[in-house]
Amino acid sequence: MTVTIDLLNNDPRRAAAARHPEKAHRPDNEIARKPDWIRVKAPTSRGYLETRALVKANKLVTVCEEAGCPNIGECWEKKHATFMIMGDTCTRACAFCNVATGKPAPLDAAEPESVARAVRDMGLTHSVITSVDRDDLDDGGARHIAETIRAIREASPATTIEVLTPDFLRKDGALEIVVAARPDVFNHNLETVPSNYLTVRPGARYFHSIRLLQRVKELDPSMFTKSGIMVGLGEERNEVLQLMDDLRSADVDFLTIGQYLQPTKKHHPVIAFVTPDEFEAYKTIAYSKGFLLVAASPLTRSSHHAGDDFAKLRAARAAAA
Repeated sequence: MTVTIDLLNNDPRRAAAARHPEKAHRPDNEIARKPDWIRVKAPTSRGYLETRALVKANKLVTVCEEAGCPNIGECWEKKHATFMIMGDTCTRACAFCNVATGKPAPLDAAEPESVARAVRDMGLTHSVITSVDRDDLDDGGARHIAETIRAIREASPATTIEVLTPDFLRKDGALEIVVAARPDVFNHNLETVPSNYLTVRPGARYFHSIRLLQRVKELDPSMFTKSGIMVGLGEERNEVLQLMDDLRSADVDFLTIGQYLQPTKKHHPVIAFVTPDEFEAYKTIAYSKGFLLVAASPLTRSSHHAGDDFAKLRAARAAAA
């Protein structure tokens, strides 16, 4: 008799390889110990558990879970969640991202209604919808995003809507479809400075993303635009400042800056942990360049405090008028 003992059954390397087969051949990068200023409590509150139950009951995917967001406990306790539509598998293979990579399943035609129902049942005053990249679709998923916006409007008319979209690279007419559905906030993240794109975001093009954000304002000048980056990926300070100028040239209203945290040993390593004082300095400089709103801290993420930030955005625009 032969007995086989599977010593890798609970090995995190197996889970990482399953989610990120394109990274399996890469050498391991040690995960650096986080500094004292990056600490979050394990999510255990009643509100968190209720939000998780509602998400599961509606068979929804959230970027909070898929991307391993450190703020999930805080946000879900307050019944805030960022819904990730068009599946849980992305066609891109960014070096920083923990969302699974591979061949996605067909779109779920019932998903827009499911998301809208969850938004209504959670009583959200502000909803955030993001998605995986769907390079396999002729419109990059633009029609599905627009249908989700319209479904939320019908189910919960008072809820404001923020979308965090892919770049729709080589998808002519896709951006126009999303903007025509009139989300309140259009967010598209640059993620990092242009010198990092080849290694960090190889499937994207920096100036295409800048042009995408600029085009939103051309199509609808009243729509709020937003973009975010991570720091700690080896960028230089002057590169971050130039990126701010590039975003302002596209008339972007809101900038978020957060610390990159390495999901697994197969992902890009953290090159530096940026201090809270450095984040404050970035915030001050960004405001001086004309952004209506800036969120910059180690745990800042695109959708963190999104509802409160939307109220601040509107107030800032009114004050500037």
